[in-house]
Amino acid sequence: MATGLIAARFIIPIEYLSSFKLVMWLGIGVEALLILFEISILFTLAKSLPSIIQKVKASSLPLLFSFSYAINEKFSKKPIIQIICSEIMMFYYAFGTWKKQPNLEADAFTIYKRSSLITFQIMMIHAVVIETLGIHWLLHSKSVILSLILLILNIYSIIFFLGDIQALRFNPLRIEHNRIYLSLGLAKRMEIQLKDIEELIVNTEVLEQKTSKTTIEFIARDFEKVHPDIILNLKSPVEATLFMGIKRKYEQVAIRLDNPQEFKKILKQQLEQRN
Repeated sequence: MATGLIAARFIIPIEYLSSFKLVMWLGIGVEALLILFEISILFTLAKSLPSIIQKVKASSLPLLFSFSYAINEKFSKKPIIQIICSEIMMFYYAFGTWKKQPNLEADAFTIYKRSSLITFQIMMIHAVVIETLGIHWLLHSKSVILSLILLILNIYSIIFFLGDIQALRFNPLRIEHNRIYLSLGLAKRMEIQLKDIEELIVNTEVLEQKTSKTTIEFIARDFEKVHPDIILNLKSPVEATLFMGIKRKYEQVAIRLDNPQEFKKILKQQLEQRN
């Protein structure tokens, strides 16, 4: 609403707004307060980062989860913090993990090696770098501002693809602490307690059917049509975190793994032990 009031000042001729000056300044004031509030939150985040990083280093959980939990302890239900933290993770994976190697433990399962997802993302990076050069040059001759906007979007896209590739490699599916930690790059992640699993669906006919809107997919897709190896039917909807910290609940989880038989074996063993 505040932004709309400010925009009206530039869209509507001033002579028609003379009797609404107070409303316009009210909009500007509200917008300024919101900006100051968000800046104060960012300062608090910067101040808390050292303690958050210590908690993350001390945790045995995958980084995508441990960082998110540490942030939520300090700043619960603040959308701007969730967005900023998503960006921090993107930049970390894009630039801070290339000298490291993924640590694949016994209860860790990759979900991308049976697909060409990483190859597809590398192709997208090449497309952004090479194929948009002509568009960028054309826009530069027409409008420098639009050209700069396109350049910033292209750079952001490249950083996102690089971060997503590394997040995919460094965060395999893991079973520990009576929980399943699932993630698909930077796009989505989910924590499922074993006690919340009602049924394991492995019937091929069911797996090849179209998934419902209440089913979240952890499937590395490329050019080929693929189906999940297993669907976890949950007792009640469980929350998943999507890109930019968006939260949504799902009743089923469809998963495709590089070693599905071993995963099914270990998961069944863990579920039997609980029963």
